[in-house]
This record gives sequence, structure tokens and C-alpha cells, in this order.
Amino acid sequence: GRCETSRREDSMSMSSRVPVLAIDGPSGTGKGTVGSHIAKTRGWHLLDSGALYRAFAFAANEQGIAPDDIEGINALDRETEFAFETTVSGEVEIRVNGREVSMRVRGEQGGRLASMYAAVPAVRSRLIKHQRSRRQDPGLVADGRDMGTVVFPDATLKIFLTASPEIRAQRRYNQLKSKDFDVTLRGLEAQIAERDQQDASRAVAPLVAASDAVVIDTSRRGIGEIVEEVDGLLSIRLRDYD
Repeated sequence: GRCETSRREDSMSMSSRVPVLAIDGPSGTGKGTVGSHIAKTRGWHLLDSGALYRAFAFAANEQGIAPDDIEGINALDRETEFAFETTVSGEVEIRVNGREVSMRVRGEQGGRLASMYAAVPAVRSRLIKHQRSRRQDPGLVADGRDMGTVVFPDATLKIFLTASPEIRAQRRYNQLKSKDFDVTLRGLEAQIAERDQQDASRAVAPLVAASDAVVIDTSRRGIGEIVEEVDGLLSIRLRDYD
């Protein structure tokens, strides 16, 4: 009834007062590292939306639910619990129904699956609710591909990180190698190019910078320098926000 609707609107307007730092960009630009640094120092919540898509795609694929099986996708969402915990080292641990699946979803196959399911409007509309529910005091750092354009269009600060494809492939290679994934640099370059194309050309929520985002090229810069710049911009925005 009307009372229920107004209650929902109240809780939405309350949550919209919670500040959000939206960091978007393709993989290998450093958005996860920048996001977790800032969330940690400020004591804010962290939303790794890529982890949510990877976890959802993993669960769907494991149960044989095709991206176009809308009924299956809705049932999966109702019956599956996705949990994400940031470890001391800043890594996000991914659990599906209590099962730790981080290593199984973090590889390139996990990224390709995530991209495939992410192109489905029914999946996005389901997961957007999960994402927005993470907007809690004292603030949220949301990292992904459509945080500033679709999920949090009223974000306090929107950042879009870019870097050259070669540098992104090299970073991703180093990251996966350090976790003992069996990858080749050439294979990664091809997969990154394919995923960029897929994400940028999809009909729903394509990977683009929001018109009001600050675009930062991280190709030739250290992570500490970028964290400092983004955190400084956020401090300025938060002063205006109060």
C-alpha cells in the first residue's frame, strides 16, 4: 500500500544521504587497489561489483543456467547468498552460499563469464538491488564498470580510470601470476581487448565514463599518487556535501 511505498522512499532518501565514491574503468587500471585503499583509510564500506558479477556468473554457470534463462536467473537470485569480505590485506573474499570461491572466479574465465551474464538486463536489474543495498554509513566506495553511470548516478564523486591496453595486460598478468594462475601475456592482451569490446558495446549500461566523472590515466603513475589524488578530490566534494 501507500504506507509501504512511502517507507521505501524514506529509506531510499536516507541512504541517498550516504556519500559514495564511484570508481569505474576497465580491468587493469587499478580501480580495485585504489578503491580498497580509500575504503580502508576512511573506514568506509567497499563494493567490488566485479566480484558480485563473477560470483553470480559462477553460480549460474555451475547450475547450468543460461544467460537467457530469465526464470532460472530469478530463482538463482532468490536462493543464493553472495557474501564478500575484505581481508586484512585488502583482498575481497567471495562466498557463494557460504563456500569460498575467490580463486575459482578471479581468473580470466571468471571475467569472461561475468561479462556474458552482465549483458543480460534481467541479471543487471537483479544485481543492482544488491549493489545499492551496500550504501550504508559512514560511506561507500563502489568499484566497477557502471557505478557512476547507472548504479549510483548521484555519487558524491565519480572517477573513471583508464590505462593503455598493454599496461593493463601486464598488470593483470602480474596480479594473476602472483596468485599462481596459469596465464600468458599474449592471451591476456587478447582477452582484455575482447572484454573491452563486449563491455563497451553492450546495449545495457555500457562501459563509458559518466559525463561528470573525473578521468585519470593511470598508465605511467604509481598507485600511491592516484590514491592521494582521488582521496583529495573526495575530501573537497565531502566539504560541499555537508
